[in-house]
Amino acid sequence: MNNNSLKEKIQSGELTIGSWITLGNTGIAEILANAGYDWLVVDLEHTTISLEQAGELIRTIELSGVPSLVRLTSNDENQIKRVMDAGATGVVVPMVKNVEDAKSAVAAIHYPPLGNRGVGLARAQKYGEAFQEYLKWQSDANDGPVVVVQIEHIDAVNNLKNILSVEGVDAFIIGPYDLSCSMGIPGEFNNPKFKQVIESIISISNEMNAVSGLHVVEPDLLKLDEAIKIGHKFIAYSVDIRMLAVMAKSGVDRIKRQ
Repeated sequence: MNNNSLKEKIQSGELTIGSWITLGNTGIAEILANAGYDWLVVDLEHTTISLEQAGELIRTIELSGVPSLVRLTSNDENQIKRVMDAGATGVVVPMVKNVEDAKSAVAAIHYPPLGNRGVGLARAQKYGEAFQEYLKWQSDANDGPVVVVQIEHIDAVNNLKNILSVEGVDAFIIGPYDLSCSMGIPGEFNNPKFKQVIESIISISNEMNAVSGLHVVEPDLLKLDEAIKIGHKFIAYSVDIRMLAVMAKSGVDRIKRQ
């Protein structure tokens, strides 16, 4: 349905590399889509991107043959419905702390009887021309909508086994900043307590054969290699604003040093 087999790749344990979009410009989305990423995330949580802009970004990404995910502002069933109707392949759900949060997100992405999503005819259903096709896709356990939960609170870590046991949760991605804040050590990623929690997350993930993910925010290939070595399979490599800022600044700095 959506030019992809992302769910199948995730379920098979294949390494996938994506990136993060925080600017509402479709040209940037198209450039990243043409770069060869396995998926791209449109971020609504920490940006000024509107739902209308998100719809255009989703369209641009999907028409380039790349699966699009939307990081929601919150675990909101109405927002899930709207971005999925716009044609997104799936969602990244922030601040999932327990089983109830995970089940709520999974239910919101599926039509009854699998979930509670309301039915409408929009771009995802080809404006009514392909409703049956979409209906079949969204209920496909192997190639349907993707749900990625964010583990970014110590409560989520304490409930991780139960969260990952929820049917319909395809992968998780660690939110290091919020996680460290919930531990009372904001941004202290080298703190032994934080490192211990990360090790615990990876251990549980391996035990349950789950797909773990990480956002490598800086465009640093060494950090990307580290994330892969640890065992993460769902990795976001950098973000549009950091790629632009780092490359722009490095060029200027080099010129000024001459």
